[in-house]
Amino acid sequence: MRIGPLSLYAFFFLVPLAFSDICTQPTTAHKLLMGQIKQDGASPMTFEKSQTIAVIGAGMAGATCARALQLAGHSVHVFDKSRGPGGRLATRRVEWIDRQGLSNTTRFDHGAIGISARSEAFREFVDRCVHEKRLAMWEPTLAAGSLPLDDGDRFYVPVPAMPSLCRHLLDGASVTFSYAVDALHKSPLGWQVEAAGERHPLIFDSVVLALPPAQIAPLLGSHRHDWAEQAAVTNMQSCWTLMGITEGPESVLSWAIARPPTGPLAWVMRNDARPGVERTPGSAQWVIHAQAAWSCQHLEQPAAWVEQQLQAALGEWLRRPVNWLHSVVHRWRYALPPVTSATASDSCWWDASMNLGVCGDFLGGAGIDAVEGVERAWLSAQALCAALLQRAANMGDEDKASTTHETGHDRVA
Repeated sequence: MRIGPLSLYAFFFLVPLAFSDICTQPTTAHKLLMGQIKQDGASPMTFEKSQTIAVIGAGMAGATCARALQLAGHSVHVFDKSRGPGGRLATRRVEWIDRQGLSNTTRFDHGAIGISARSEAFREFVDRCVHEKRLAMWEPTLAAGSLPLDDGDRFYVPVPAMPSLCRHLLDGASVTFSYAVDALHKSPLGWQVEAAGERHPLIFDSVVLALPPAQIAPLLGSHRHDWAEQAAVTNMQSCWTLMGITEGPESVLSWAIARPPTGPLAWVMRNDARPGVERTPGSAQWVIHAQAAWSCQHLEQPAAWVEQQLQAALGEWLRRPVNWLHSVVHRWRYALPPVTSATASDSCWWDASMNLGVCGDFLGGAGIDAVEGVERAWLSAQALCAALLQRAANMGDEDKASTTHETGHDRVA
């Protein structure tokens, strides 16, 4: 194995082999990558034996994997069924007509509220992103009568839009969007992915799945039946989300976010109070997330009915009539990981004999069960990359040993 000088930026993605260490305290490798130990050069870690790797999913877990593997010198191709990256780090562009008949465009951050950081490794990643102006700190004022925020009063928000962070992580990787992988095929030559009955022409050495468990299960069925069974019984929490514009002076409210203790609403957010969002006089922008239990109970209800219910619930919370200029709902079928992980001891799944791996926020393991959302996906991806990179390093050492042995034998002969 040949290891080149470490890039300063590689600290984002390369982790020590003992995953529990990275979740509790800085390691020598982490200090090195943070520049706390002097290291010359600026090229990323590379291995003599480069692999071609397919990453299925362009959310936080998939994008993190893609970046790590690319920095390690591997060729990465990312596939995602959506039109762009981000997963639940999502921003939706909405066009609407105001009462004067004028056309308006509003962007709603309708997925994750923001990013919080509990583990030391992820805090370092967040700090670096803030320094590079890829994340902005947001300290929203909490409405009176709300439940407390789980991580204090601080969030970090990707700028200029929520998908921007994943887009940055995917920079330099080959990406195919609007490609819903529905089958994986393994042959002596390697892996192929299939969508809508057509196999992609590329052949891959390894495959990484970074998708919700319900979407992973059918892909794993003929390759790792045990994983497929665990994924199939892992029930992600759903969420109905209302986003819209209401009429009224923007200064009516003195708060930016609320967590109602009762009723169907989990989060009420003033979208125009977020970093980088411009306020429009005489109107207010809202993103409202329903409770997981309420969303599950009404998951298959028509969108128009859900929209009406959530509009009424906001009026009840505000205790005043609300005049809607425009609104729309979005159903997040796989919004949040289950309350209890299906596999609490596993931070990722990796089969070295098949070169097949799985990561995502639905998995648990050391240091992951205590965190949520984006951080959970990032840590799971880090664990999988550590396993995969170690496998690649071992293969390089085996090839080197084999070559050395054969050369020595030739000399004796």
